Amino acid sequence: MREQDVIAKKNSREQARGTIPDSHAQSAPGVELGILEIDPWLNPYKKDLELRIASYQGVKKALLGEGVSFTDFANGHNYFGFHCTNKGWYYREWAPAADALFLIGDFNNWDRTSHQLVKKENGIWEIFIPGKGSLKHESRVKVYVIHNGHSQDRIPLYINRAVQDPNSYDFCGQIWNPYRKYKWQDIDFQSDHTKAPIIYETHIGMSQEKEAVATYQEFEENILPRIKELGYNTIQIMALTEHPYYGSFGYHVSNYFAASSRFGTPDELKSLIDKAHCLGIRVLMDIVHSHAVKNISEGINEFDGTDYQFFHTGSKGYHSAWDSKLFNYGKHEVIHFLLSNLKYWMEEYHLDGFRFDGVTSMIYHDHGLGSNFDSYGKYFSVNTDVEAITYLQFANELIKEINPQAISIAEDMSGMPGMCLPIEDGGIGFDYRLSMGIPDFWFKTIKLNDNDWNMNELWYALTTGRPGEKRINYVESHDQALVGDKTLMFSMADQDMYWQMAKKSQNLVIDRAIALHKMIRFITIAANSDGYLNFMGNEFGHPEWVDFPREENGYSYQYCRRQWSLVDNPSLRYDDLNHFDGAMIRFMEKNGLISVMPKLLWLDQERKIIAYRKKDCIFVFNFHPTESYPELEIPVHENGRFQVVIDTDEALFGGFERISHNETYESQQLKMNPEFMGLFIYSPCRTAMVLKKI
Repeated sequence: MREQDVIAKKNSREQARGTIPDSHAQSAPGVELGILEIDPWLNPYKKDLELRIASYQGVKKALLGEGVSFTDFANGHNYFGFHCTNKGWYYREWAPAADALFLIGDFNNWDRTSHQLVKKENGIWEIFIPGKGSLKHESRVKVYVIHNGHSQDRIPLYINRAVQDPNSYDFCGQIWNPYRKYKWQDIDFQSDHTKAPIIYETHIGMSQEKEAVATYQEFEENILPRIKELGYNTIQIMALTEHPYYGSFGYHVSNYFAASSRFGTPDELKSLIDKAHCLGIRVLMDIVHSHAVKNISEGINEFDGTDYQFFHTGSKGYHSAWDSKLFNYGKHEVIHFLLSNLKYWMEEYHLDGFRFDGVTSMIYHDHGLGSNFDSYGKYFSVNTDVEAITYLQFANELIKEINPQAISIAEDMSGMPGMCLPIEDGGIGFDYRLSMGIPDFWFKTIKLNDNDWNMNELWYALTTGRPGEKRINYVESHDQALVGDKTLMFSMADQDMYWQMAKKSQNLVIDRAIALHKMIRFITIAANSDGYLNFMGNEFGHPEWVDFPREENGYSYQYCRRQWSLVDNPSLRYDDLNHFDGAMIRFMEKNGLISVMPKLLWLDQERKIIAYRKKDCIFVFNFHPTESYPELEIPVHENGRFQVVIDTDEALFGGFERISHNETYESQQLKMNPEFMGLFIYSPCRTAMVLKKI
C-alpha cells in the first residue's frame, strides 16, 4: 500500500490537541551561518549547511505556523491516551489506516465488541466511557485493532504504564490513576545549566548486589547516598522506558510514555528523582528516539496495520545491526509523537534533560556503519539524513523552552560539525557531545607495552574537539563492559583480581592496574573536559563484565549486578580506588577546573611525561612504568611558590606515598631550558600530581 501522510490544516488550538498541518515549505538559502566563523574549514560545505537551516525553518513553519511554540505543539500526551474527567474517561488513538478499534480490558471482561471507538478526522479515533470509576486504578487494558481483515490486541500508544504477566510474560497496558497523586518536594531545586555535569551513568535493575532485578526504591535508598558522597552532581538513568526484553539494556523501546514497571511504580520513580533533587543531583534520561523495538504485540510497530505509520517502509525502516525499526523523521506525526514524548518525561517526572542514544545512526542513511569520517565531505553528502537533523534541532529547542537549565547530550561518534552549536548559528543545538573516541583510545592503549604508550597521541585524543563545542569525557561507560569485553580494571588486572586485591598482598600486576586506573581517570577528567561520565561501579574498579540474563547464560544474574561488598570491605583495594574517585571529583569541582582550557607546559615522549596548567594548578603525569625523576624540570613561566595538593600515590588511594605535600617548590631558572622559569620536582613512576600556587 502506498504511504499516505494524512495531515490537515490546523490552528494552534488543534495543534495543542495533537494534530498537525501539512506543509514542507523551506526558506531560501543565503542565511547567515555563524558556524562558518567558528569553523572556517566548513566554507566549502556552505550549501549543505544552508540546507540544514532551511529545513529547520521550513518544517518549523509548517508545524507551528505563526506565534506557536514547540511547547504549545508537543502535547500529544495531553490529548491521546486515557484522560479522566468529572463525567468519565476519554480514550483516543491515532491510527489512520485502521478499519476499526475496540477498547478491551478488565472493565468489560475483555469484550472485543462492546466498546468501539469512533473514527474522527485525520486518523484519530475516540471513545468516551461514562463514570469516573469506569476505569479503575491498576486495571488492565488493550485495544483491539482491525486492518484489512486482520486483527490484533495492541497496547495503547500513549499508555503511561505497561506491566508484564508473570506467567505468560505478555505485556499489557495498565491504568495508572492513584487516588493520592504524588506530591513533589523538589520545588526549590534549580538545575544549574552552567555547572559542568559530573555524570554517574546507571541502570536501576542491575544497581544492587542481589542476583535479581533491583527496584527504584532500592536505588533511592542504597545508591543515591553513594553518588552524593562521591561528589557526582548528575545521574544518567538507562532503560527507563518500557522494553520487552531486559537484556536489550533498554534500547529496544516498546512503550514510549511508560516508565519500566520491572523496577517499580511511576510514583516510586518520581520519589527517586525527587530525592536526587533534594540532594542537589540532577537527573538525565537515556532517551532512545533513534529506533524502536520491532515487536508488534508489545510495541508501536504496525499499530494501525501498516509498516509506515511511524517508520520508513521496507528495508529503509529496518536497522540490520540492531534488529529494530527506524523512525521516519520527515513525517510530521512522528515529530509530534517524539516531541510530545520529551515533554511528557520532563513535566511528568521532572527530568533535567536527556542523553540521546544513537545519534550517529539517526543522522546518516547508512547509520555510520563502517564509516571512518576522516574528511569533512563525509558529513555533507547524500548520505546525510537532513530530516533526522531537523528533528534533533526541534528536540533541543523544545527542551530549552520547557526548562532553560536542562541539558542535552549527543551520543555521536562521527563528530558531525555543529552538533553542539546553537541552532541559530547553523548547529544542531545539543549542549554536549560524548567523547566516544577517548574510551576507544584507552582500551587500545592499555593493550600495548607500557613503553610504547604515545604521549602525543594521548594528548591529542584528550584535548582535540570541534571548535566551540563542549564534550563529556569518559574512560568507560556501560558500552566498554558489555559481555565480550571487560571493565578497564579487569582488562589490566584480569585473573589477579580474584586473588590479589587484599591490601596486605603485594602483586605487580595489581599495582600497575591500580596506578593506571587512577591516572587514566584523572587525566581524562582534568585535561580538557567540559563534563565527565562514569558507569556505576567502575569508579572502584568493578571486576569482570556486564552480561544480562539470557538463554545463552542460563538466564543468570551473576554479571548483571554491582558488587558493593567489594568496595565496602576496607581490607580490599577497591576501597582505595573509590576514595580517589571522590577526591578527584571534589578537587576538580572545588577549584573550578572543568571547562578550563589547559596550557601544555611539557610533553616528553621518551620520559612519558605530560605537564600542563589550569589556572593556578600545575598537573604532572608520569606514565613511565619504571623511571622516577628526582629533579624533573617543569616550566611554569613565572615566579611563584607551589605546593602539592593532590596526588595519585597517596596512601589513602592505595599508593606508596612517595610524594610530599609539605614541601614548597619555588620557581627558578631551569637547567635544561635556562630561558624558562620553572620547578624542579620529584616525579615517581606511574603517578600524577597537582601543584597549586600559594
